[in-house]
Amino acid sequence: MKRGFYTIMTAQFFSSLADNALFVVAVELLRSRGAPEWQAAALVPMFALFYVVLAPFVGAFADSQPKGRVMFISNAVKVAGCLLMLTPLHPLLAYSIVGLGAAAYSPAKYGILTELLPPSQLVKANGWIEGLTIASIILGVVLGGQLVGPFAQHLLQVWGVAAVPAEAAIVGLVGVYGLAAAFNLHIPRTTAPLRHLPANPLALLPDFWRCNARLWRDHLGQISLATTTLFWGVSGNLRYIVLAWAAAALGYTTTQASSLVGVVAIGTAVGAVAASLRMRLEHAPRIMPLGVAMGGLVVLMNLIDDVWLAAPFLMLLGALGGFLVVPMNALLQHRGHNLMGAGRSIAVQNFNEQACILGLGFLYSAATGAGLSAFGAIAAFGTLVALAMWAIQRWHAANLRRYPHELQRLFEIARRDDLHG
Repeated sequence: MKRGFYTIMTAQFFSSLADNALFVVAVELLRSRGAPEWQAAALVPMFALFYVVLAPFVGAFADSQPKGRVMFISNAVKVAGCLLMLTPLHPLLAYSIVGLGAAAYSPAKYGILTELLPPSQLVKANGWIEGLTIASIILGVVLGGQLVGPFAQHLLQVWGVAAVPAEAAIVGLVGVYGLAAAFNLHIPRTTAPLRHLPANPLALLPDFWRCNARLWRDHLGQISLATTTLFWGVSGNLRYIVLAWAAAALGYTTTQASSLVGVVAIGTAVGAVAASLRMRLEHAPRIMPLGVAMGGLVVLMNLIDDVWLAAPFLMLLGALGGFLVVPMNALLQHRGHNLMGAGRSIAVQNFNEQACILGLGFLYSAATGAGLSAFGAIAAFGTLVALAMWAIQRWHAANLRRYPHELQRLFEIARRDDLHG
């Protein structure tokens, strides 16, 4: 790997660490203010909101600027959102501003991989960056849980600070975002040409929808896009559902439940690294049955009421997801880069994935407000992912029958680029 890749990984680690700690802190902030439970559930779709709304623009913006500069600006927006959570502005609105920064950050973070590295290293690079991201999720949720836990409350009393732990934690997380921004400044500029933004930003809309339609029409890109869209749509909401399930099934506090989110992340990291070492681009569609198995395991969570069973079970669930998403993500990046360029393809991917998170999140939040239990939500989500992954498998099988020569050519391109870069 080139030296600049490790700078990117370090910057991503600290930015993701703060993102995941902030999610736990935001849940506790709402609960400490007596907000109804549906508002805590709404944190997930509110974070995804700007990913969807700004998807036509952030990809083009990432392609118009050096990627390191885009990542620096995005972290500054996240800091602004953090600080707004300490004002009278509703935490859900402030948290959406943090999501705005994340929406601009993502196309630059993944787009620079295709600019810096050859295709032969994309699966490996995705495995390492996803593995490190998962490590930041583990540490982030644990950090967030500890920042709002009894130890933090004790420290505030010792120091004589008149603030709730969640508010004090937000101030500390601003510093973590600042550390990520410092590494952003040292990300090398690649030789990839910059694409100028049009004078009228609305002119980007037709181009974005053409890119979106082009990726969905590609008979290999559509399968990887459908798989990653479903995976992130469910896993994005599962992060909150695990917190709610731990409270309902195990009687856990936010601090205790955050550790179980970390257990899922550990399994995902193991699966991601294993996939990066064993999988090749052209073999990615073969592992779709893991998605069906993953959905079944989510439903089986309802039978567990003991933490000693929950921990290994959640780790296995995460491992299946990590092994599934890494090669699919790399295949999607490869097809997108060939079809339309790195930044635009990542923006299309983010739009679809975050739209799924947004839709499922609002459905879950509304259902929670109407009285749906955590157990019912888990059963519904697990059944959904299993049935949807089965449908995507059948879709791919139909493509293999109808377009054998085209798919053979696309697989040969992936195999050639994977082997020779």
